[in-house]
Amino acid sequence: MASDLWSEEHLNCPVCLEILNDPVAIPCGHSYCTGCIKNCWDQTDHTGVYSCPQCRETFTPRPVLRRNIVLTEVVEKLKKTGLNPPPAQSYAGPRNVPCDACTGRKFKAVKSCLTCLASYCETHVKPHYEGAAFKRHKLVNATGNLEQKLCAEHQRLCEVFCRTDQTYICWLCADEEHKSHDTVSAEKERSVKQKQLGETQTEIQQRIQERLKETEELKHAVESLKRSAQIEIKKSEKIFTELIRSIEKIHTEVIELIVANKKAAVNQAEGLMKKLEQEIAELCRRNVELKQLSETEDHIHFLQNFQSLCAPPEAGDLPSVTVNTGISFGAVRKAVSELKGHIEVFCKGELFKITKTVNETAVYTLRSRSSDRRFKVNEAGVYSLQAPEPRNRAEFLKYSFQLTLDPNTAHSVLCLSEGNRKVTWRRETERYRDHPERFDRYSQVLCREDLSGSRCYWEMEWSGVGAFIGVTYKGISRKGRDVSIVLGYNDKSWSLDCSVSSYTARHNSNETSVAAPHSPRIGVYLDFNAGTLSFYGVSDTMILLHRFQTTFTEPLYPGFRLRADSTVTICQLN
Repeated sequence: MASDLWSEEHLNCPVCLEILNDPVAIPCGHSYCTGCIKNCWDQTDHTGVYSCPQCRETFTPRPVLRRNIVLTEVVEKLKKTGLNPPPAQSYAGPRNVPCDACTGRKFKAVKSCLTCLASYCETHVKPHYEGAAFKRHKLVNATGNLEQKLCAEHQRLCEVFCRTDQTYICWLCADEEHKSHDTVSAEKERSVKQKQLGETQTEIQQRIQERLKETEELKHAVESLKRSAQIEIKKSEKIFTELIRSIEKIHTEVIELIVANKKAAVNQAEGLMKKLEQEIAELCRRNVELKQLSETEDHIHFLQNFQSLCAPPEAGDLPSVTVNTGISFGAVRKAVSELKGHIEVFCKGELFKITKTVNETAVYTLRSRSSDRRFKVNEAGVYSLQAPEPRNRAEFLKYSFQLTLDPNTAHSVLCLSEGNRKVTWRRETERYRDHPERFDRYSQVLCREDLSGSRCYWEMEWSGVGAFIGVTYKGISRKGRDVSIVLGYNDKSWSLDCSVSSYTARHNSNETSVAAPHSPRIGVYLDFNAGTLSFYGVSDTMILLHRFQTTFTEPLYPGFRLRADSTVTICQLN
């Protein structure tokens, strides 16, 4: 009796779906856990209207909850007899197969019957084990979508596999439309496929072992790389500290040299000024005596002192002084500035070498499994990355990247169309609004997208007199008439100048002429990390026109400069 009572739905709280805990009844007659109904009504306190979560009957004011004595006693008896409700995990969840025989809240099915085409929980599957009528029924682990196992035409279980059509059919299908086909029982086909599955499992297990080994090697390589990097950082810090100290020492020596030179020159000048002042004082004293002599009325006194006072003044020890009024240490500053320039140029060149060396240090290399299933570790215990550049257009297209032109950068003679993928030079100017990123002198436009840290490939078609195709850092100048604004004429951009008769590659005004057949379609391949920017003529084959090799330090923006009556269209490659 207790078991039957427990199985009734009224022992479960409609809110938490668990056995009632401290059950209470509300005016409409439904029962809930005290805590559950309180929480529900607490949330609607601000409205002053309270309703039953089941029948939605409303109450005003909030009803007083009273303990349901009968249900409380039933629940207490269940607890004493040990007939507690099944754990929550026995109920069917979103990923479980529900029992088809359960009513109300369904339990999780443990078996599916291919004869009944139904799934059963532990309770409802028992007749299949105990009843003689179910002995021939075929039970399998619980599975969903049993209807899919039926033949759509005959509504019979699909127990035959047609090898000719590679499909599952019932026995009636095998005797009719598949009569002349190669058919076998599903069980026999399963045994064949089981063998293939075993081979696949073996291969997968082998692959797992290989991957585990590679993962372990990769972990060791990463740790080795970390240790090596940390050691090199400390050593580099020591070297740079010594370098800084050397520069500081030179700095100190130059300052001390200027100070010593200043002090010596000042001391000499002050000594000379003292002697000059003494000489001036002596000459002033004699001048006073001569004046007094010239004004005396005593002729005898005048004649007695005339000879001694009118003798020419002695030349003295001091030579004539010529003062350098333009004295300065400007030459020293110029020499220091030249030293700074030499050091910066040298450091930039050395930094390029260092950067290239660091970039070539990576943790792994990828190889085709058809040729080599294993990773190779170099002598230093670190995997190296030497990914080859694509060899044909199909391989380049794996890195295709869709670009769009940025109207905020377009010069007023450029007209954008086709979803900002086409740019045309026109004599009539466009009415673009003012923008700080717009080119105001040269007919150029950049793309919206910035490229960095990966491989990218794009193509464009050009026509007309000619066009510059290139990439640039965002900091390129946009205003003014200086030619350094043009793509390829500064250290922030790289370009290929395309004309009907020739090509010219440019960076920082350095030019390289390219002899190649005319191609109206140009492909651009960027490997940011490797520091390569390659231009290709695209036709039946890929013809390399020019490759820049450098170190990119900022994101790059593709861009174009158009000559008169020319057009560039960014191709859609996807």
